[in-house]
Amino acid sequence: MIPRFDHTDFTAAQLAVAKQAQGLSVTVALPAKDEATTIGPIIEHIRVELVEEHHLVDELLVIDDNSVDDTAAIARAAGAQVLASSEILPEYGKGSGKGEALWKSLYASSGDLICWCDADIRNYDNRFVLGPLGPLLTNQGVGFAKGFYRRPLRDDGEGGGRTTELMARPLIAALFPHLSGLVQPLSGEFAGRRSLLEQVSFSQGYAVDLALLIDLTAKFGNDILAQVNLGSRIHRNRPLRDLGPQSASILGMALRRAGVESVPDRMQLVRPQMGDAEVAVGDRPSIGSIRDSQR
Repeated sequence: MIPRFDHTDFTAAQLAVAKQAQGLSVTVALPAKDEATTIGPIIEHIRVELVEEHHLVDELLVIDDNSVDDTAAIARAAGAQVLASSEILPEYGKGSGKGEALWKSLYASSGDLICWCDADIRNYDNRFVLGPLGPLLTNQGVGFAKGFYRRPLRDDGEGGGRTTELMARPLIAALFPHLSGLVQPLSGEFAGRRSLLEQVSFSQGYAVDLALLIDLTAKFGNDILAQVNLGSRIHRNRPLRDLGPQSASILGMALRRAGVESVPDRMQLVRPQMGDAEVAVGDRPSIGSIRDSQR
């Protein structure tokens, strides 16, 4: 049984004391692509309360994934350090997708604990950071904490999470049942210990969330996991056109983790009515192995 917490179990002041007592540092990283309408208030909330007031967060980082809007400028003005994804580890060639940005943020950051948060949350407050960090700072046996929440879709209070219910959860039931206790395996708000995260590879695309759960538990066991109720999350719901490539990425990754060697690094998704799509399925090497090679 994967233990559950609630975001109300933790306060910024409490966690700052725990961080100082343990001598740890904390990074909050946001992968962002064309999120100019939402990223400013998110960065400002974190900077004002968690960086300046409570000194809980030591590093606030945005990885800009080739945005064509003002995402980078707005995030920088709000107080974040902004790095272009294309300028981090360029010697590994051009990658793509959310997993690429997360992998690069782990390399570019320095915190002992790193908390990732999506940049498209419309009802953001700092529970989206305090929740995932809470189990790590109050339970030394927890190595990776995953957020979960309700995702309203128009007038349907439970209508979000379509890719989770139609692809991720059936795959978990069939191939990785030890993860079936997770409420939202694909949630974008989670935190982990660098000492563990640097030992596993990162799936390049949208499958990174589930891939991390599979790889971390395979290496360190289920006991490192925790999950935290973050309440309700309102964000940009993706159109059906986007869900096919997301699902293909998850399927390809899961088949590879289950031992199907024929799955290519990049899949061609043929869609006669919506337009074909190329889906990244390959993995990036562990950050630990990269650091070893650089030494």
